[in-house]
This record gives sequence, structure tokens and C-alpha cells, in this order.
Amino acid sequence: MISPARRAAYETVLRVFEDDAYADRAFPSAAARLEQRDRALAQRLAYGTIQRVRTLDHGIEALGRRPVAKLDPPVRAALRLGAYQLAFSEVAVHAAVNESVELVRSAGLERAVSFANAVMRRLALGLRDLVDALPERTAAEAALRHSYPDWVAELWWRELGREEALALMAAQNEPPETVVRLNPRRPGAVEGTPDAEIPGAFRVERVDEVALREGRIWPQSRGSQLAGLCVGSGEGERVLDLCAAPGGKATQLAGEVTAIEKHPGRARELDENCARLGATNVRVLNADALELPPDVRDFDRVLVDAPCSGLGVLASRPDLRWRAHTLPDLQRALLRVAVERVRPGGSILYSVCTIAAEENEEIVDESGLEVEPLGGEWPQFAHPRRPEFLLTLPHRDRTSGFFIARLRSPA
Repeated sequence: MISPARRAAYETVLRVFEDDAYADRAFPSAAARLEQRDRALAQRLAYGTIQRVRTLDHGIEALGRRPVAKLDPPVRAALRLGAYQLAFSEVAVHAAVNESVELVRSAGLERAVSFANAVMRRLALGLRDLVDALPERTAAEAALRHSYPDWVAELWWRELGREEALALMAAQNEPPETVVRLNPRRPGAVEGTPDAEIPGAFRVERVDEVALREGRIWPQSRGSQLAGLCVGSGEGERVLDLCAAPGGKATQLAGEVTAIEKHPGRARELDENCARLGATNVRVLNADALELPPDVRDFDRVLVDAPCSGLGVLASRPDLRWRAHTLPDLQRALLRVAVERVRPGGSILYSVCTIAAEENEEIVDESGLEVEPLGGEWPQFAHPRRPEFLLTLPHRDRTSGFFIARLRSPA
């Protein structure tokens, strides 16, 4: 027998690595029929396997003595899932071994069953010790031990130093915080605890699907909510959100909000989310932010929550570390649009969910815009090297990593 949770985790891992699917899209369909407890286990196993795949592949090759790339895809996925359970979870060893083998059998690969069984038994005897013994003296060693691309480890090593980089890598291999934003437009009881630092943030054990459906809450990390708060918009102001979908920040904002989304499907989703949350002050415009109609201009405030490498949200986006790349050219272009569309002397809020100077302070410095310091308002989240900016750090702040800068356009 194969447990429903392991079956769903296996299907997710298989789709992510063999079909190039996104984990946050593959998992819901794989886990659609699971009870809450099984769903939580399946997500932990699937996301953990995807995050740790580089370390797991190293262990499988070292102990299984077969290149992972040469394995049949179902065998590869089953061994990766089993290896994750043996190295990084407390599940029973016999369950991890036996069900991994059964996953291979259920895929119709009877010829590979004995091989999978032999590899899983070797992993059960030696994988945890092998992983625990991996060194982390250099960025390259740490990348293997903590399962990151070399370039990410090297970037953090260079910008944060060894100890901070190691702490950041470890933090983003742990489950992310479960936090929602309470929606004042749809008041109602929600089980949880108010956050002590971010107004409106609420810590919960799990997202209440009924409250979400009714628009009483919105799942949103404290780092993301902080970015929305820093826009500082008020009633009577005109606000432009250049990269608005799915709408978490747009629906935080006061004033008359124009929310831009390029992709038609995401624009429809954004419109639906605004309606669910009762954000009648938000008008959705399906348009390319880089090619806006000429009359979309003279805003009091502009939010540029720009696409980025996402290196601050790797805990919640397990496959992103294997896809990520920096996007400074796009970020510069979006910031130029913000300058063109804000009124003289207006405010621009630049935020990105990444921890990389190339996409953060360097973009702001190149813009030449006047910086309105934020560190005094939110000293606990001040950027460690540039306190005029904010930088939430997963290992320090226990939330997603966000860079936030508030800028003033020339009068």
C-alpha cells in the first residue's frame, strides 16, 4: 500500500522535475482529495524533497552508485522522495523504504524494483550520516550541504558573510510562517494571534479556507504586508500599482488605486480577488506596465513591486531556487515608468522579494531618486548595511525576505 500523502508528494516531485511544472500549481491538483492532515504531510514531503534535491541526489549517487540523471523518471522521483524522508524527517524508516519501492512498482517498472529496494536500504543505513558530515567551509560546500545553486550561495557569502549566509540558507529550508492579513472591509472572527510588529498581520496554524473564500483574510507574509504598509497611501490620493497580481498589496492600499497586470488570466484573477476582498477602490487594468496608455499618469503614489529572482521567498516557493535569475534590466525599466507616471514630487515605493544587491540597493542608487529613509519608522527591519532601506531577512525576522525603498520624484 502507498499512503495518499506519499502518492501526492511523489506526483508533485515527478511533475516538477520531469514536466517542468511549478510546485505551487502541481501540488494542489495532486493533493485535491486529501484530508487536511494528509495534505499537510504531502506538502511537507513534496516541498522538502524539491528544496533539498541537490543534497539528495548527491547522497543517492554516493550510496546508490548510479548517476541520478540515468535513472528512469519514476525511479528518480521515488528515490528522491524516500531519501528526503530518511535524511530530513522523522518518519518511520520502513515506511520510507517500502513505500518508495512500491511507488516504483506502481509505475509499472518491475525490472527496477529490486534496484530501488537495494538503493533505499543503503540510504537507510548511511544517508543521514553522509548528509550530516557534509562540510560548509566555503560557499560551494554550503551550496551542496544546504541544497542551493552555487551562484546563490556565492552571492550571499559575498554580500552577507559566511555566518549570515549559512543562517539564511538554513532558514529557507524550513517551512515558512503561516500568516494572513485581516481584511477590515470584511470583518469577522479568525482564529490566531495578532502579530506584535505588523498591524493587521495575524499568525495562524493554518489558512481558514472559509474565511479566505469569504474575503475576511488574505494569505500574505509579514514581509509582504510591510511593503504594502510602506506605500503610505491615504484617502483621496491616486495610486498606481504597476505589477499588481494577485492583489495582496493592491487591496491593502487606501485611495483610488489603478492596478496593472499584463497577463489576461492573472488580470481576471486580480479582479476576482479585489471583488472577494471588497476592494471597490481598486480598478484593474489589463496592460503592459512598460507600454501604458498616455492618460495613465500623474499619480500621487506608485508602487513598483517588481518581478525579481525571488531569493527571499525560497521557503514558500521550493522550485524557485532551481529557476531563479536576477532581473535588473526589467526592474530599472519599471522604475523609469514609475518616474514618468507619478506627479512631480510624488512618492514611489520600490519593493522586491529578493536578497541580492544587484536587484535591491543598486537599482535604487542608479535611479538617482531622492530616498525617503524608512529605517527610523521600522528600525527592527532596517537594512543591515543601508539603514535608509528596509530588508527583512528570513533568518533574522522569520518572514520572507523583502527589500523596500521609498523614493521621491523630482518636484
